[in-house]
Amino acid sequence: MTLIRAFLVLAVTAFLAGCGADGEPVQPTLNAGVGISNNGAYVGGALGLHKGPVSVFLGF
Repeated sequence: MTLIRAFLVLAVTAFLAGCGADGEPVQPTLNAGVGISNNGAYVGGALGLHKGPVSVFLGF
């Protein structure tokens, strides 16, 4: 499971790095947060990319 997750992170990173290869670079957005509950602390967020009518988000 960890190997698949590492591959997905590398693929998304390569995709975001290549966004400016044939034009003006697109600035990604990041939403992150930390929360505390009765079960402990947790971290969550999303990395997104907007280009015209297309939006891509990766939640973590």
